[in-house]
Amino acid sequence: MQNIQAVSRSSDAQVSFDRLKKIYVTDDDDLLALNETSFSIGKGEFVSVLGPSGCGKSTLLLMAAGLESSSGGTVTIGGQVVEKPYTDIGIVFQEHALYEWRTILQNIMLQAEIRRLSKSKIESRAYELLEQTGLKEFAHKYPSELSGGMRQRAAICRALVHDPSVLFFDEPFGALDALTREQMRIDLEKMWLEQRPTVLFITHGISEAVALSDRIIVMTPRPGQVDEVLAIDLPRPRTKEVLSSQKFIDYCDRITESFMRRGIIKY
Repeated sequence: MQNIQAVSRSSDAQVSFDRLKKIYVTDDDDLLALNETSFSIGKGEFVSVLGPSGCGKSTLLLMAAGLESSSGGTVTIGGQVVEKPYTDIGIVFQEHALYEWRTILQNIMLQAEIRRLSKSKIESRAYELLEQTGLKEFAHKYPSELSGGMRQRAAICRALVHDPSVLFFDEPFGALDALTREQMRIDLEKMWLEQRPTVLFITHGISEAVALSDRIIVMTPRPGQVDEVLAIDLPRPRTKEVLSSQKFIDYCDRITESFMRRGIIKY
């Protein structure tokens, strides 16, 4: 496992994990899911955590958001230790979690209601995001009237509408088909490039991580630890030409070979 200095950008860190640990207590035995995990995310940086199922990726995100307690170590956001649900963020999960009885616009406007923000200001921003994601004409439709990809776009709009400085994504494209997933990747990068929020992106997709990230935190199998930190030096936006370049392929191959050495991928 790499040391903290090797995996941090402490000079401009906005999100930091310091020796974070998670143990699940069961009737049969204690399960160590995440072990002494340390890294930081710089302000405006897009960092993906990549690893096999069960390595503690989603658990790490839940602890960062204050939605799950840690068994040791700390998470800090903006220098503040996270000890309870942290509200000044945007979160997108694998399932869209839209309320079926509310229209798409009403779902997005929940942010204004919960945070007691200016409804006119948030509504204006909501329409901007809906237009960017091709959903403006569906603002007054209900989730059941939209495709899976459209619902997930709406969930991303909801996470972005209050312009949070930090965004957490937990495998947000995992339930989508390959073509929709790629379009969502393109849409997300466009939106991120506009304001450059700090992003923690959980995924088990190698090419997806390379296509989106400034850096990738590669995790070991359970108990999850930082195995490798890979800086992605590719131009943005990550166009078709960039994603078909030899450099992109080399990054993907390097991660694949790392997983092969650990027996995660077998041919």
